Amino acid sequence: MTTSRSAPPAGAQPTFLHATGKAQMSAADFEELARTAPEGVKLEFTKGKLEVKPVPDGDHDDIAMWLVEQCLRLRPDLWLYRERRLRVEDGGKGRSIPDGTLAPRKHFRGRQDEWPDPTDVLMTVEITPRDPDTDRRDRGEKRDGYAEARIPVYLRVDRRACTFTVYSEPQDGKYRNRRTHAYGDTVKLPHPVAITLETEELKDYLP
Repeated sequence: MTTSRSAPPAGAQPTFLHATGKAQMSAADFEELARTAPEGVKLEFTKGKLEVKPVPDGDHDDIAMWLVEQCLRLRPDLWLYRERRLRVEDGGKGRSIPDGTLAPRKHFRGRQDEWPDPTDVLMTVEITPRDPDTDRRDRGEKRDGYAEARIPVYLRVDRRACTFTVYSEPQDGKYRNRRTHAYGDTVKLPHPVAITLETEELKDYLP
């Protein structure tokens, strides 16, 4: 079962702001910048700031593929898309590239918009890199952006702490529920995801 949420108007062009309130660029300007970025460079807008998404290392990719495998096995009606661009935050002001986006099979078929709204997306996933700045964004700014977009579940895999943190029940721009589990624990992803992960295998990635 999926849930539908209202999305910002397709033609809306919100303006991104610095912390000082000064406009940085429009959504259209950011999207053009992202479109013309050098090959391999992935840009995001998080809470009004231009960010460069780090290039994943081998362990990051292994964990991502493990999650893809688990989701396909346990919920064959869903696909975990890798690095699917999304419009997030309140009013669709943000532009994010989650490490994983869980949605119904073929959900993005025929979509022409480069940054679609997250209607019917069930979960986003971030696998934290070793970079402390990106780790901070995954813990706070990106998490809140997903909650503001009313994405039901956010899963953060913390490679430094070797934990899974499951956020759920978005309300008023925040997730009301948070549960943290160590590598090796049984991790229950709540409705509408309804997947139980047995994470013993990820102990192979303990530092």
